[in-house]
Amino acid sequence: MTPLPGHPQLAWRDDELWLEDVRLAALAQAYGTPLFAYSKASMLAALSAYQRGLAGRKATICYAMKANSSLAVLQVFAQAGCGFDIVSGGELERVLRAGADPARVIFSGVGKTRAEMRRALEVGIGCFNVESESELDVLDEVARACGRVAPVSIRVNPNVDAKTHPYISTGLKGNKFGIAHERALHAYRHAAGLRGLSVVGIDCHIGSQITDTAPYLDAMDRVLDLVQAIEAAGIPLKHIDFGGGLGIDYRGDTPPAADALWAQLLARLDARGYGDRHLMIEPGRSLVGNAGVCLTEVLYLKPGEQKNFCIVDAAMNDLPRPAMYQAWHGIVPLHRDAQRVPQRYDVVGPVCESGDWIGQDRELAVRPGELLAVLSAGAYCMSMASNYNSRGRAAEVLVDGAEATLIRARESIEDQLRSERLIG
Repeated sequence: MTPLPGHPQLAWRDDELWLEDVRLAALAQAYGTPLFAYSKASMLAALSAYQRGLAGRKATICYAMKANSSLAVLQVFAQAGCGFDIVSGGELERVLRAGADPARVIFSGVGKTRAEMRRALEVGIGCFNVESESELDVLDEVARACGRVAPVSIRVNPNVDAKTHPYISTGLKGNKFGIAHERALHAYRHAAGLRGLSVVGIDCHIGSQITDTAPYLDAMDRVLDLVQAIEAAGIPLKHIDFGGGLGIDYRGDTPPAADALWAQLLARLDARGYGDRHLMIEPGRSLVGNAGVCLTEVLYLKPGEQKNFCIVDAAMNDLPRPAMYQAWHGIVPLHRDAQRVPQRYDVVGPVCESGDWIGQDRELAVRPGELLAVLSAGAYCMSMASNYNSRGRAAEVLVDGAEATLIRARESIEDQLRSERLIG
C-alpha cells in the first residue's frame, strides 16, 4: 500500500486507487460518474487537529458549512460535537435537518434578510455575526417585533492581507465583509444602545486558503486591541471569534497544521491576557477539502496542433473552482500502468465554455473509458455545483472504512424540471 502524499486516506494497492478500504473504481461502477466520494476518517482527523490545538480551552469549533453543505457531511460534524457557521436561511434549515443544536449556530453574511433573521431568532441560534451598521438597526427592529433579544457579535474588518486569491480575501479595506476597524468602537457603542440586541462577542475572518501564520497573528493583535478599547468603554465581550480560512495542500502548499497554528495563536492570546476567553473558530475547507475526490470517466482523447485534450464527463458545473479561480486540483488515474508513456493534456469537460477545464498541462497515460480522480474536491465543489447546460448534479458517497453509503442520489432531468412550468 502506497499512500498519496498529502492524502493519507488515499492509497495505491496493486496499482488501483483506494479511499480508506474501498476501491474507487468499484464506486464508479456502482454509482456512475461524475461521482464525489468523501472519507469520513479524513474529516474526523482534520477536526481532531483543531480539537487537540484547543484542548483545555473554552472553545467552540463551528464548521463553516459553505465549504460542503451535504446533509451527511453536516451530520458527521454534528455528531462529532461541532457547531456551525451559516450564511443563509437555507443553510440554517440544512443544519437543523442534520441534527445540529441551534444554540451552537452562528449566522454570518453581509446580506441577511428580515425573513432569515426572524427564522434564526425563532429557533434560537447562538449568535448573529453582524457585518454592517445598518444590519444592526434592521436586526434590532426584527428582534423587537418578535419579542426577542438577538445575541450579536460584530465582524471587524482588520485590513490584514491574507496573501490569498483576491476572490477569497475578506479582511482588506476593499472587501465587502465586516465593519472597518476604525468604525468598530462606534458600532459597538451603537449596538449596546439598541434594546433588541445583546452584545456577546467580536468576530474576525480574513480570507480563505491561507497558508501562512503571520496574517492570523496580525489579525489577532488588531482584534485584541479592539477588545481592550470596547471593554474600556463598558461593553463586555463574552467570546472572541477568530474565523477560519486555514488552507490545504492542493499543489505542494504548506499551511501550518491546525494544532500548530493554534499553539502560536494561544501563546499570543495568553501573552496579552485573554487566554481565559471563550473562543469561537470557523474552519471549513481545512476540514473537508482533502477528504473528497471527484471520479470522472475519460470520454475522448482529442489531439491538436497546440494542445491535446482529455475530455471527461465531469465539468465546470461539478468542479467550478478552476473556472472561477484558476484553481489547481491534482488529477490521477484510478489504475496506474508503468508501461504506458504519459502525454500532456488539458483535462476539459463537455460544457460549452472555453473556461470549462479541470486541469491544464497534465501528464497522463489514459485511454477512453478509463477513470480519473480529481483530488482535493471535498470543499467548494459540490456546494457550488450548478445545472449549467441542464446537467444534473453528481451523486455523492461517504466512505467509512470498508463501507460506502450513497448520501446523495444523482440528479435526474425530472428533478431539474419539477419546479418549472410551461406558459398556457
